[in-house]
Amino acid sequence: MHAAVVHSFATSPRFDVFDTPEPHGEHEMLVDVLAAGLHPRVRSAADGSHYTSDGVLPLVPGVDGVGRTAQGELLYFVATDDAPGTMAERAVVDRRRAIVLPDGTDPIAVAAAMNPAMSSWIALRRRVALRPGAGVLVLGATGNAGQLAVQIARHLGAGHVVAAGRDGERLDLVSRLGADETVSLLGEPKEVADQLAASAADVDVVVDYLWGPAAEQAMPALLTARAERGKALTWIQIGSMAGTEITLPSFLLRAANLQIMGSGQGSVTTAGIVTELPSLAAEIASGTFAVDPLVLPLSEVERAWSAPTAPGQRIVLAPR
Repeated sequence: MHAAVVHSFATSPRFDVFDTPEPHGEHEMLVDVLAAGLHPRVRSAADGSHYTSDGVLPLVPGVDGVGRTAQGELLYFVATDDAPGTMAERAVVDRRRAIVLPDGTDPIAVAAAMNPAMSSWIALRRRVALRPGAGVLVLGATGNAGQLAVQIARHLGAGHVVAAGRDGERLDLVSRLGADETVSLLGEPKEVADQLAASAADVDVVVDYLWGPAAEQAMPALLTARAERGKALTWIQIGSMAGTEITLPSFLLRAANLQIMGSGQGSVTTAGIVTELPSLAAEIASGTFAVDPLVLPLSEVERAWSAPTAPGQRIVLAPR
């Protein structure tokens, strides 16, 4: 079969021939891949930087996709851990990690949105009980996942959503997508901290895609300006676009009710993730969330890897 193949972590995948994977066990089957999203998680696997990378090459990237079974079923599936990825003409599907999509579902929209939407959908449904009317800060709201997190927080009942990020054009977009307030993370540290404190000091949940210096700056800004420090602030760490580590002053844990947790592979079981997929897919299929795919053929994977995207766009590779 043809696939996107990574031969070196220092170069982009290229369109190449790769052995067709074989199903093993009663739950596995081979599907024709219709669409696979080029997510940041896919890029980090392709350059060897993701924490799950085992360093083995060559590899086929792709963590999820939409495929068609020999019986005609349309499936959204999350790739198995021990098989080539989804950016290929065919992929192995474990039915325990797949859901059937209704007839008429747009495979491109699902492939574009499920992975970035899944992070906040699962975080706000599995890692914290988001009460109706709660305040939510999305730290890193100008990426695709962050833009969807703003919409998802609102959809799940948040009463006040603050979006923080560095890209001014994309902050304008998230205002139109449901953010009540936006905060630019550009500028002098004290100015940014003051803006965060003014807009988000009393939120209940932070959905953090940045970590690193951005989180180091935001935590004390929010907690020291909080009207009631005993009120719980749940900080859900999802991504590390600004850095993988922070310095956390111990006084913040004593002076306020700060609860830090992660949401991702390992902190939520595979079964727990799969349980959430049908309801999320249904919302995407019905147009609840704004999705803007940029579709490119799999054969142009090298161009796709560096192709520019407009605010809100997600590249999707289509094998056929």
